[in-house]
Amino acid sequence: MSDPAATLASLLRASTIQDHDEALKLANAAIRASRTNIDAHHTRVVALLKLDRFDDALRAIADGGHELESKCILEKAYALYKTGNLQEARDTAEKAPSTQSNTRPFRHLRAQIAYRAESFADAASLYRDLAAETPGLHGEENDVRINLLAANAQLEWAGLGQQLDDSERQPSRADLESFETAYNVACAHVARAELAKASIMLKRARDLCEASEDLSPDEKKAELLPIIVQHIYVLSQLGKESEATALQRLVVQSDIPEAPTRAVAHNNQIALAGTDGNPYFTQRISELAGKLSGNDKLFEYQQSVLRRNRYALDLQMQKFQGTESSTNTQILSASSPSALLNVAPLGVISAAARTEMASSKAAIRKILPVLEKRPNDVGLLLTIIQLYIQTQNPGPAVTLLEKFLKRLEAVTTADYSDVRFSPGLVAVAVALYRLQGRQNSVRAELARASAHWRSKPECASTSLLRAAGVELLHSSNPEDVAAAGATFEKLLTQPGQDITAAAGLVASFATRDFAKVEPYLSKLTPVERLTAGTDVQALIQVGVCQATAPTPTSRKRGADEAEKEKPTKRRRKQKLPKDYVEGKQPDSERWLPLRDRSTYRPKGKKGKKRAQEVTQGGVVKEEETLELVGGAGAVKVEKATAGKKKKKGKK
Repeated sequence: MSDPAATLASLLRASTIQDHDEALKLANAAIRASRTNIDAHHTRVVALLKLDRFDDALRAIADGGHELESKCILEKAYALYKTGNLQEARDTAEKAPSTQSNTRPFRHLRAQIAYRAESFADAASLYRDLAAETPGLHGEENDVRINLLAANAQLEWAGLGQQLDDSERQPSRADLESFETAYNVACAHVARAELAKASIMLKRARDLCEASEDLSPDEKKAELLPIIVQHIYVLSQLGKESEATALQRLVVQSDIPEAPTRAVAHNNQIALAGTDGNPYFTQRISELAGKLSGNDKLFEYQQSVLRRNRYALDLQMQKFQGTESSTNTQILSASSPSALLNVAPLGVISAAARTEMASSKAAIRKILPVLEKRPNDVGLLLTIIQLYIQTQNPGPAVTLLEKFLKRLEAVTTADYSDVRFSPGLVAVAVALYRLQGRQNSVRAELARASAHWRSKPECASTSLLRAAGVELLHSSNPEDVAAAGATFEKLLTQPGQDITAAAGLVASFATRDFAKVEPYLSKLTPVERLTAGTDVQALIQVGVCQATAPTPTSRKRGADEAEKEKPTKRRRKQKLPKDYVEGKQPDSERWLPLRDRSTYRPKGKKGKKRAQEVTQGGVVKEEETLELVGGAGAVKVEKATAGKKKKKGKK
């Protein structure tokens, strides 16, 4: 009978062996023959790793004893990485001797662990160093380039794209010749919201994959599905729903080998198909995707999107109390300063649940007491500010934001100061100040933010520094101009060539320190070229147009506005008399009382008598004055007229 150890040794000497099951059988036989055969134990561990039996590989390393574990540090770290134990895998790799840890395989593994642990800056740095060296194995250079592009794309997703050089953010010609690199370049475009470019790159990646001669039909199918799933998302974001739906028909979720890709494809299918406004049916379908575990978990930004989708469904199903309770628990558990911004979307969802999706003054009254209990809830704060703006009441919004910022300034921890001057909160403060016409407050806020980030080795946002420098440069205060120059100097230390920063630096120091701006003059367009074709005399004759300063908004109405808003009396429509005939001259005595008109004829005997008395040509009564007895005065009486005596009749 042949010696198992000798058979194993001869098998290992065969360089073309690919039958890992056969290697595992021979290694087990050699171990049964001699438990102290370290080479046999090592071979078994490698064979198990090749067969993707990572848990069995870890048990085999533990069974081999301390000697085997010290020899299989790389294999153990790799098995821990594949099973999702990232922290333990990182600790194992760091315990390796310097002679092993500085080797190319160890650095490659540390880069993979950092990438999966979402330490994308560390992963990109390690891959960048590996790419600069001579590759150790055939084809490794292409793998390192693919992984470096993937790490750069993840940095873009994390909002750290400013850490990359401009040369790394622009694809090279070599990146367009492989479907893997083209796909990663497309992902970087998606992260930067350059969806049109991403669609073109994904189309190219798909064409290159289909035309590849190195892949079998099954391998092509497995590689095409992630590209198609990503392209479906891009097309849906571009509003090309018909094209996205057509691509969705090509995706069979059961054929996707990777669990994370299946979860993303399932979410895309739900979003495209729709459920005719039935959130209960949508939730039922979403639960069929199952849960991911181990190394198949999605990245945090992917999980946050799916989590918000679930909460959105709960709100549509009017599960307000449960949604509020769940989001409150997660918000209160976020005690670290960095987590304040990560859970901000949950604060918005919690506010929506508490107000039952209302957006009025009553909604503000409901969630203001919650802000007192959770004063560090950024999402809730921004929701209240947005509601105030929607109700055209920016004053309380500014007050709330200033109180929140002062509370963060009172904490001396550096992490809280980073949150205080985070680009988003600074942008909100600047927008509110500009809405009220408070230009000095805008300049002061940007100056403080610039001073904070200039003291940091890395800036959170180059756009924030650029806006602060431009605003400070407009000031007539020499201190603000000096701060603008320091801001542009900080920008020029960042990777890439920022023409705006170079121009700002020249404008800041041109009259004070020419030696500092001289190296940047060659980067700027000459003045002669900028002013070529400009008629200076015509501009002088026309004059300078001055922009009107924004008027501050106030809740008090001016006199003119109050006069304009004063309700005018509604004029009653003129009524015409019943017997009105168009063209007929109206009666000139129509405004006199009836008894004063010339046409007045009283009725009855007494009336006729009175009429005769007042009628022109009637009998004029004669009056006489009689003296009263005793000198008591005089009185006028009607004079008696002589008339015929009436004959007495017979009695």
